[in-house]
Amino acid sequence: MTDTVPVHGTWEPHPAARWEDAFLSGNGRHGALVFGDPHAERVVVTHHTLVRPGGRDARPPQLAGDLPGLQDRLLAGDTTAAEDFTDGRPLQWVQPFHPAFQVRLDRPEDGGHDHRPEDGGHDYRRDVDFTTGVVSTTWAGRAGRVFVSRADDVIVQHLTGPGLTLDVELDPRLPGAPARLGIGHGAVLTPEGALLSLRARYPDSDLACTGVTQVAVTGGTTTLVPPGVRIEGARSVLLLTRVHRHTGELDVVAEGRALRDLPAAYDELLDRHTALHRTAYERVTLDLAADPAERALPGSELLKQPRSAALLERLFAAGRYHQLSASGLFPPRLTGLWTGDWNTAWSGAFTHDANLNLQTASAAAAALPEVTEALANLIHRQLPDWRDNARAIFGTRGVVAPAHSDGESGHSYHYSREYPLHLWTAGADWLLRPLVDHDETHGTRDPRTAAALAEVALFYEDFLTRTDENGHLVVVPSYSPENRPADASWGTINAAMDLSAARHALRTAAAYHPGPDADRWNALADRLPPHRINEDGALAEWAWPGLTDSYDHRHLSHLYGVWPLDEITPYDTPELADAALRALELRGTENDSAHGHLHHALIAARLRDADRVSHALGQVLDGDFFHASLMSAHYPARDVYNADAAHTLPAVLIEMLVQSTPDRLVLLPALPSAYPEGALRGVRTRFGAELDLTWTRGGAVVVIMPRRTHRVELRTSSGAESLHLVAGEDHVLTLRTW
Repeated sequence: MTDTVPVHGTWEPHPAARWEDAFLSGNGRHGALVFGDPHAERVVVTHHTLVRPGGRDARPPQLAGDLPGLQDRLLAGDTTAAEDFTDGRPLQWVQPFHPAFQVRLDRPEDGGHDHRPEDGGHDYRRDVDFTTGVVSTTWAGRAGRVFVSRADDVIVQHLTGPGLTLDVELDPRLPGAPARLGIGHGAVLTPEGALLSLRARYPDSDLACTGVTQVAVTGGTTTLVPPGVRIEGARSVLLLTRVHRHTGELDVVAEGRALRDLPAAYDELLDRHTALHRTAYERVTLDLAADPAERALPGSELLKQPRSAALLERLFAAGRYHQLSASGLFPPRLTGLWTGDWNTAWSGAFTHDANLNLQTASAAAAALPEVTEALANLIHRQLPDWRDNARAIFGTRGVVAPAHSDGESGHSYHYSREYPLHLWTAGADWLLRPLVDHDETHGTRDPRTAAALAEVALFYEDFLTRTDENGHLVVVPSYSPENRPADASWGTINAAMDLSAARHALRTAAAYHPGPDADRWNALADRLPPHRINEDGALAEWAWPGLTDSYDHRHLSHLYGVWPLDEITPYDTPELADAALRALELRGTENDSAHGHLHHALIAARLRDADRVSHALGQVLDGDFFHASLMSAHYPARDVYNADAAHTLPAVLIEMLVQSTPDRLVLLPALPSAYPEGALRGVRTRFGAELDLTWTRGGAVVVIMPRRTHRVELRTSSGAESLHLVAGEDHVLTLRTW
């Protein structure tokens, strides 16, 4: 093993030429994309609340009265019955996420400077430090630093150097910005320097977003140069920026006073932020004994060595950093917390039928309760709308989650004939799973999670009323995102995911609510049908007889029982695990989306298939999915900015090394041979222990640090044994590896 500390940051020798390559900072509310151009710096400002209003009917469809007729037709064999189970509206996307503006810092003395925008000079360096969230640019004895404070909810920019001269402006001119935005600028001089504001009113709306920047200047002079200011001969410049989405007018003067009330010193602002950010980021680390020379490479060069251990170390670190930085008010969107374009793909939504779920998958194990709490914020804010969905579409009590949301509405209104997402009933269980994992990890039961689970169970009580010829309950209508049977339409019967989700939701709700409710919910779960194994020996995506699998699809919804659930395991249900592995072998990659490959890897890890994990990882690492920012893309060749790969990769790497349930620990279940030595430190288990794992070609050492006394089953390549763990007493294991 090497003693070299893994790289907790990345760097580039030149500024970003594209916003996709800009380095990122965020606090879960505000985000910043930093280009790092020393001559014409741009920092794009984002905020989780910024979604463009208008142009949609956000009500869930009123279909409950027609549900019994639809169920009759589907059960009678009408495989296209659900195609007209809508209210006739066209496909509507949720409100699209967009950037606010860019803070421009132009140096007028560089106007005739012979430089290329992509070249910062021989002494130029652009860094992001994952441990602090600070993006730094250094050149010619000058420095610029940017971070987004978790303590004070403000974007902090600090420039230092001799004789700083620059123009400062809040600039709304970003790609895709609507032509009819109502733009208003404000700039006034203050004793500290200046107060700048920019209001952008949405077309045909009384909503607006307003950014306010307090400029504090040390030395030199500040003059108004509308729409901004010019600073000449300064020693340092400190900019503090906030954004608000609002109706009416924002009191810019009051916001300016609030910014002036913050600490005036950069170091104090940084210390307040770092105390929160560093503590969270450093809880878990991965060391793959990479070559120190490769660790020292810029990210763009390291990406050219896709099978390098140093690259995987850095992507693990970057994934945790970006996931933490995007989580606060809400969890990560499809683009995390960042975009430089108003035309975000798929509206930059929270997509609940795989993407958000994958992005938050590592929260419990990777010791990021901040991510779990952000997800909980989204869920609990939406619960009233989920109740509306249940009543309007299914005529039931309880809750049904939508497949897409925007942070404001949790109503199901994004659906069409080809994507009947309003028929999907498994979403609430999947979204609540990380909250349950959190409770298991910490040995608590959050009353908010308990209440939400009870509402999911109430939905199933009212919805699961039809039975088959064997007396099993039937999930009808049923939908397997985003696939269809080869011989039927999309809305059908007994999708494997719906069966697994219903069983899990009912039994989990019962565990949180012992007593008569638990008895009733457990009995309901027992009446659901078993999974079906098809003629190919694979776990069928639809358990209803006669429905034929369609294998070439990016989603793996039918293997929900393998991951993230523990319903199907090689230890408890070996026959079903074999069938699940066969289903995984037969699954195509369809359009090569990053989330499909990494979802595949997560399931393969649960099924102890190291070769398949390695292959799926390789598809992403070899496919040029990562920008120089180490944020990822949805498709190969860096096509469509998307956080799925960046945020899901840490979960894959943890799952191939350590897996846990409340009563089981699985060590090194699917370690690819390409990584023969390493260390994973700080991982949390669902039985309440912290764990450090170190491995080499010859063996492994595991230190288990339990917070509560418990007996668990240990599973390794050597078999099974029982461990008695005592709270506060470290338990050390030695294992044989290859």
